[in-house]
Amino acid sequence: MGTSAAAELETQMDGRFGQGRRLTALTVRQVPFDSPIAFDERTQTFGEFYSAVLGWPIAYSDENYAMLTGPSHALGIGTIPDYRRPSWPDDGHKQFHLDLAADDIEAAADRCVALGASRAEPQPGETWVVLLDPAGHPFCITDAKN
Repeated sequence: MGTSAAAELETQMDGRFGQGRRLTALTVRQVPFDSPIAFDERTQTFGEFYSAVLGWPIAYSDENYAMLTGPSHALGIGTIPDYRRPSWPDDGHKQFHLDLAADDIEAAADRCVALGASRAEPQPGETWVVLLDPAGHPFCITDAKN
């Protein structure tokens, strides 16, 4: 954000929060996902799927929770007994999802499908691929150059 844009935002925030009060910048530490099963040693699980897709190690897992650690963030996966898959397409109600970048979109998508993802239908664009993870969460693969 440029200096003038930052000053403009600060002026707007002064009006909302009172002169001189500053918002503390926050950082994303972990992204949590709900899942029908977080970890089960007998089967490939949601945690193992994302560990293979992202190349992040599983730092912790039990039957109710798995945590993957990346270079600067973590992905937490919690077992939810009454889990319901997200819908696709979502009828215009934007869902939270991951945008992942790859040098070769199709090769990355094929690898994710081999790991347990499925291609979403319909595909909404031509410059990215939408996949559904094993728990039904949509995620996108886009060109790393963008």
